[in-house]
Amino acid sequence: MSQVIRLLHGEFGRVALLEMDAPLVTHAHHHCHILCKVAGPDIVFQVRGKHCPLTSDNAVLINAWEEHSYLHLPVNGESPILLALYLEPKWLASFSKRFLASSHPRFFSSNLSGMGTMQKQILEKISMELWWSDQITHDHLESLLLDLTSTFMGDIGCISQGDLRAAGNALAFMDPRIRKAIHLMRTSPQAFSDISTIAQSVDLSRSHFFDLFRRCTGLSPIVFANVLKMEFAFDALANNEESLIHIGDELGFSAPSHFTRFFKQHQGVAPSLYRLQVEKTSKLDS
Repeated sequence: MSQVIRLLHGEFGRVALLEMDAPLVTHAHHHCHILCKVAGPDIVFQVRGKHCPLTSDNAVLINAWEEHSYLHLPVNGESPILLALYLEPKWLASFSKRFLASSHPRFFSSNLSGMGTMQKQILEKISMELWWSDQITHDHLESLLLDLTSTFMGDIGCISQGDLRAAGNALAFMDPRIRKAIHLMRTSPQAFSDISTIAQSVDLSRSHFFDLFRRCTGLSPIVFANVLKMEFAFDALANNEESLIHIGDELGFSAPSHFTRFFKQHQGVAPSLYRLQVEKTSKLDS
């Protein structure tokens, strides 16, 4: 099982220092996702079926809603230590117009980016802060995250204003049946436990629903539903107010063990360990 070394949760999204010792199933995030290797052997992620090596000399950049997975292959018994950034597009956009496109599916034109001297220095600063500092102020963390993210701006493709408008209005122009299904999945956590029921609710066969959903969103409805489940779970675990049994019930799992297995498949750690490690940070902490 993987180990969470440090995990911070705030308006920026999530920042995690992880020792990866378990595979991750195909999944996605609504975040702008950056992966950097801190120590250990080189590894490979798959992004939309393409192999993307993560080494000391390159980072893996994953766009919002872009499918990816990790197949853990231990090297001489060693496990890699990663810095994983899950950055909220709205948070990024609040700092600079350059980040307005951070929710766009082509924000990163390439899933691989070389790590130069400046990037490695910022990566080391963030990693050391996460590893050794008892408390990291919100403003200091924001500054480090923006510094690192900005160094990857050269890897961002040209996205026109028309593309941005189209992305912003994607839901409005989507097939109304898929739009209704997404609304149901977003507003009723129990509803996205059974994809067949959702397909029936929009008068589509299961196979037609899967095909149309992928054509409209680029994702299968199962992966999309799992994104919503995990985000619901992340927020609930960070708030630390509900029991794991209650969270699992809200997400439609018939037993706590099913929720635990699902969470481990997507995050690499059990939800109980995630809750123990997560630290909430906000402007009030500064």
